Amino acid sequence: MADQVYHGLEGVLAAESAICEVDHESGGLRYRGYAIEDLTSEAAFEEVVYLLLMGSLPNHKAFSAFQEELVSSRAIPSHLFDILQDIPTAVNRMDALRTAVSYLGMEDPDHALNTHAANLRKAIRLTAQMPSLLAALNVYKKLDNNVSPRTAQSHAEHLLTILSDEKPDAFSVKALNTALILYAEHEFNASTFAARVTASSLSDMHSAVVSAIGTLKGPLHGGANEAVMEMLVEVDQLGDVRQYLTNKFSKKERIMGFGHRVLKKEDPRSLIIQQYAKELGERKNQQKWYDLSTQIEKIMREEKGFYPNLDFYSASVFFLLGLPAPLYTPLFVCSRIAGWAAHVIEQHDQNRLIRPRCRYTGAKDLAFTPLSERDF
Repeated sequence: MADQVYHGLEGVLAAESAICEVDHESGGLRYRGYAIEDLTSEAAFEEVVYLLLMGSLPNHKAFSAFQEELVSSRAIPSHLFDILQDIPTAVNRMDALRTAVSYLGMEDPDHALNTHAANLRKAIRLTAQMPSLLAALNVYKKLDNNVSPRTAQSHAEHLLTILSDEKPDAFSVKALNTALILYAEHEFNASTFAARVTASSLSDMHSAVVSAIGTLKGPLHGGANEAVMEMLVEVDQLGDVRQYLTNKFSKKERIMGFGHRVLKKEDPRSLIIQQYAKELGERKNQQKWYDLSTQIEKIMREEKGFYPNLDFYSASVFFLLGLPAPLYTPLFVCSRIAGWAAHVIEQHDQNRLIRPRCRYTGAKDLAFTPLSERDF
């Protein structure tokens, strides 16, 4: 029906896109036609960024050049680094990250251009600069600006090097590389849609990303992995998983890391990251986090029919990698920036202003009373 209201736009097809396919029936997830299982098994995160932005996988020559461009673009202005390091600890890191991206937009050499080529350059710079922004926002580890940004480390290894206190081993790098790929894109989620709405007004790449970051900050979209880790710590201290969940159920409190607006059954991303949560726990002799997680999942499936989403097992993966909890959602940004940028580019390339309607439910036909006669 023409006047049908779809609250939250649930089930509404708002556009066509060649970037990502989320199959809500089978649970399949594909980036530009490639199954997420194959990408996480075989590809580097940088290959996936290239795929999302360029539309195809790179050959050796193109990949080498792309890696070099990412490495050479990692630095952020020293004055911005100093500003970010001075932000009070109590300030939400997502608020600070949002402000940092806005600042970068003012200084970007292509800030006034929305052409396809200019958008690609901005997308590559933003992707490369995100780890440096997180380093500046890491209140647990004061660093010199950009921490050897020219080292030819992979994106995942670079992030682990500047955010944790240990030299990352190969498996840890693989685990984070996998998480980055899994978080890179997921169709018209709230933050991506916010970015496309902003871009549809012909605003610029950085403004669209700022919109996306502000949307991701909301607890119904981002932040669940940090909340999951807090839950695991609480359960560990209580020592009784079922009692903890029963208390939550009785108060009708939400259990973070479960359920998905589109995927009603298994989240294929969760099944992949779960294996890394298990093996990291075994390698670091901290199996309790995986054991607690599987107990929670079992009860949630049996009693609520809910399946874990990507955030659930990612929480313990990030924790075991030594990454600071306040940076879990900014880490999401480090990955999803690739998907956001791809959508902004696609929106600009085939733009139509996104302007839905709403059904008016307020008062009608009220008689206007001049101010001098209003004695109520």
